[in-house]
Amino acid sequence: MKLRIVTPLSVIVDEDIDSLRAEDPSGSFGIMTGHAPFLTALAISIVSWRREKQEYFCAVRGGVLTVTDGTTVAIATREAVAGNDLATLDREILARFQSDAEAERVERTETVALQLNAIRRMVSRLHSGADKGAFR
Repeated sequence: MKLRIVTPLSVIVDEDIDSLRAEDPSGSFGIMTGHAPFLTALAISIVSWRREKQEYFCAVRGGVLTVTDGTTVAIATREAVAGNDLATLDREILARFQSDAEAERVERTETVALQLNAIRRMVSRLHSGADKGAFR
């Protein structure tokens, strides 16, 4: 089975594998050669795979996993870091991915709050000048 992990900037992994484990919001799952066509959104997690009885790892910042023809697994993600040390990937890389995702959520929330405040101000000014056809 072929595994390909790509980000917008590079191909992180492109190799033959025996099996794969990944995680989506509903939990962990496995894929082996011959798997049915499959599509899922990945959680921020560690993807692991086996090749010739050795295990390999890659931290992914979410993304989309597809299985086609039971022979190809493709993962498209915003960011990925491959490595052999599971503890380091878990402790450092996943922590950074989760921190970045939380910062993005905070920024999105603040942006929406600013937009709503601007809309409220426009509506209140339109109401005060609605009979005059003016916007102040």
